[in-house]
Amino acid sequence: MPARPLIGLSTSQPTEHSGLGRGFNGTSRSYAEALEAVGGVPLLLPTLPELAATYAAAVDAVLLTGGVDVHPRYFGAHPVRGLGQVDEERDAFEAALYREARTLGKPVFGICRGIQMITVLEGGTLWQHLPDAPEVWADHAQTSRPPTLGHEVTFVPGSALHTQHGDANLVNSYHHQAIDVLTPTLTAAAHAPDGVVEAVEGDGVIAVQWHPELLFRTHPHALGTFRAFMTLLD
Repeated sequence: MPARPLIGLSTSQPTEHSGLGRGFNGTSRSYAEALEAVGGVPLLLPTLPELAATYAAAVDAVLLTGGVDVHPRYFGAHPVRGLGQVDEERDAFEAALYREARTLGKPVFGICRGIQMITVLEGGTLWQHLPDAPEVWADHAQTSRPPTLGHEVTFVPGSALHTQHGDANLVNSYHHQAIDVLTPTLTAAAHAPDGVVEAVEGDGVIAVQWHPELLFRTHPHALGTFRAFMTLLD
């Protein structure tokens, strides 16, 4: 692993209720603080698709952060009732950034929206609105604020996440989309109690559905998710 590897973080436009204009790009400082805690140097990347190749070449790895829903066209579907806010500019940017990073062999870490974006870019599909999914009963959209823990996830033995977390841990859950069909290029690394895929791993890729960056200060076990990602840079 490079000494203090440079990690490029995808960013987002503000929501319509934030009071910030469309010219703003940013993300939660918690991502940067968690990366710094495991030895990374975080760098925010504005959503400029034309610079995706330049960004990918400049950093040692990429983190696709949380945010709004992925547009269903990325997995060959039409929008359904329950689809939330989308950001087509961010979709285009992250698609370009991911492809450039993987072409260069740079590791990619996905959190929440990030696992969803990685899934569809690898050829998988999503549930657009989990309450419509049969047999999904766990609370995936908890209303309790961080650092409250939600449901448990169980880790698949042999995965990098299992090495860091053991058999199971409690996590938080702030999503209403999730993986439906998993692509063969990725393997499930964790599941919710109702069977929903909560983490995936692949060649140079780790992604999780929960938000470990919101937990690690109060619940140190959550930093294991970031440590698992950093092993990809060894």
